[in-house]
Amino acid sequence: MSSDGISLKQTDIDDDDIDQDHNRTENFVPSKGLTTAEAEKRLLEYGRNELEDKKTPKWLIFLQQLWAPMPIMIWIAAFTEAGIQNWPDFGILLAIQFINASLGYYEIVKAGDAVAALKKSLKPVATVKRDGKWINIDAATVVPGDLALLASGSAIPADCIVNHGTIEVDQAALTGESLPVSMYRGSKALMGSNVVRGEVEATVEFTGSSTFFGKTASLLQGNDELGNLQKVLLNIMIVLVILSFTLSLTVFGVLLADGETFSDSLSFTVVLIVASIPIAIEIVCTTTLALGSKELSKHGAIVTRLAAIEDLAGMNMLCSDKTGTLTMNKMVIQDETPVYKQGESQYSILRYAAMAAKWREPPRDALDTMTLSIADLDSLNNVEQLDFMPFDPIVKRTEGTVKETDTNKTYKTTKGAPHVILKLVKESEHTHKCHHDVEELGKRGIRSLAVAKTNDSNEWELLGLLTFLDPPRFDTKETIHRAISYGVEVKMITGDHLLIAMETARLLELGDRVEGRDGVLPVIRGAEGLPLLDPTTKKAPPDLATHYGDYIRSGHGFAQVFPEHKFLIVQCLRELGFKCGMTGDGVNDAPALKRADVGIAVAGATDAARAASDIVLTEEGLSTIVEGIIIARCIFQRMKNFITYRIAATLQLLVFFFIAVLALRPINFQPDNWQTIDGFGEEWPNFFKMPVLMLMLITLLNDGTLISIGYDNVTPSKYPNVW
Repeated sequence: MSSDGISLKQTDIDDDDIDQDHNRTENFVPSKGLTTAEAEKRLLEYGRNELEDKKTPKWLIFLQQLWAPMPIMIWIAAFTEAGIQNWPDFGILLAIQFINASLGYYEIVKAGDAVAALKKSLKPVATVKRDGKWINIDAATVVPGDLALLASGSAIPADCIVNHGTIEVDQAALTGESLPVSMYRGSKALMGSNVVRGEVEATVEFTGSSTFFGKTASLLQGNDELGNLQKVLLNIMIVLVILSFTLSLTVFGVLLADGETFSDSLSFTVVLIVASIPIAIEIVCTTTLALGSKELSKHGAIVTRLAAIEDLAGMNMLCSDKTGTLTMNKMVIQDETPVYKQGESQYSILRYAAMAAKWREPPRDALDTMTLSIADLDSLNNVEQLDFMPFDPIVKRTEGTVKETDTNKTYKTTKGAPHVILKLVKESEHTHKCHHDVEELGKRGIRSLAVAKTNDSNEWELLGLLTFLDPPRFDTKETIHRAISYGVEVKMITGDHLLIAMETARLLELGDRVEGRDGVLPVIRGAEGLPLLDPTTKKAPPDLATHYGDYIRSGHGFAQVFPEHKFLIVQCLRELGFKCGMTGDGVNDAPALKRADVGIAVAGATDAARAASDIVLTEEGLSTIVEGIIIARCIFQRMKNFITYRIAATLQLLVFFFIAVLALRPINFQPDNWQTIDGFGEEWPNFFKMPVLMLMLITLLNDGTLISIGYDNVTPSKYPNVW
């Protein structure tokens, strides 16, 4: 370590370095700032403070769409048609080829927005000390060892260690924690979070892709794979192509053996192959999905990847983030209010709590917002605030000195952390009961705020506790039960505290019912038994499902997890054979959203979460998802009907011509005196054939009219769909 701050080699951060208690690093040398020369040297050594941006050129993406099993078959057919100078069919095949490629190109380019959104969310400016002066610089040029100023309202530009003092940091986008977190000397402030109160100097520890935030972005890369619908269509194509080639080549051999010219035999065979291969199957499926996406949008679900509709129909496991998805992402006063002074109630305690705030001004923090939004402020018109002590992270309480103008009575009120308020009051049976109540509430993950006031003797008296919780959305419980009734299991995954997760699961009845016990018994697992990515290769552990499958499968939820854990939980469930959906709203959900078969960003999600998702909800809550499942299953049924019919039509065409060429010879049915019959025309051919244009017209009209299947009336399956 050097005098200009920590001098570490940038390595990947272990999740153990950061926990819900904000693990503090005491043994470090605070930075005193860098010189410009030293900063430039470190910038070359560690790289820019931004996410890696590995992009495939767009022209290459487009070319890749023209070189895959299905496009190759179309190329072969097209150039064969060109070889025999059948230009109309050649043009039709080229048009189909480029329409398919354009659709695929558009879909893939959109998927690259996930990393771009994360990169965009890096704040552009940072305040650091260079050459002994505080200056604003491009955040991308911040280096390890820099002395950074973290002030209220600013974004944290890199992973930093607080040198001294206290700040409150909003980490909701990273950890799911609803309330700001207090940080002191040695606490780790993470890139991607924001300072909401206070001002400190901090030493930059990690930058760019080595930060916790950068590690999240790296999980969004390298997950390209064929979707389930593409796999199904590819398998259908392979089987039909093999069958088509086998029968068509047999026909080609028979025609040559019967003395037909090579040109006529080849022309007929190529047309038969083209007509029997369902070239337009992808276009018709895409059209059906597009019609379905319009229907979903009417219910508040915007589809960004059309094939996700088919995945949604088959989804049988839904992993959901808690904060902002299952819950409201705002603290709300609960009805449960322990009272310790006779004559007081929740109503009066809320009034006294409001007096310990600037109730005539906009709320200053989350606790003031929660308290003032429910207290009867109109009843305080006859109360004058004489003095006010604002919240201090060290003191952990606010205090107001007030005067009732109609009685001229003056007293103080205070609200704050229970253990702080209890130090102000005399020990009594009420204080013992308060200790017990706080402990019991804590076991259920319910937070509490103590309220006290002075009496006529200017002594503090404990009035009661205000309890608060980030409550479930009003429709979440019903939505979970509806999802289960449709064969979709639900698991909760959150970065919030284990006890809070257990209370939320209890309220939502997310767990097993036990005989003789009211409610459910949720099994919520912590992060201790969950896997981690290989620190070097960034890959999942081998045999993930074998080693962790039972542990993950049996849990109803997971708490105190990080983006890496969410990503691997989804990966493990997929390896266990589940069609997995994931809902979320924060940066910490983005990797798992992209890894899931169906990533669903809820209303109000961050740009990173929306870009990583397949479906974006525009209405709050999860109820839209159940409606989406029902609609998706209807769409699946329509596609299944189309594909079934298309396969039947292909087999019908192939088998008919195969039998017709082998068994039916039109010349054998020609009248002996055909030459003397008026208007008979030409001599009948040796083999059954149809004009090329007619055969192509039948095929194209077949697929064209089948687009109407997108409007079919169908009954959705009660259980997840499978092919």
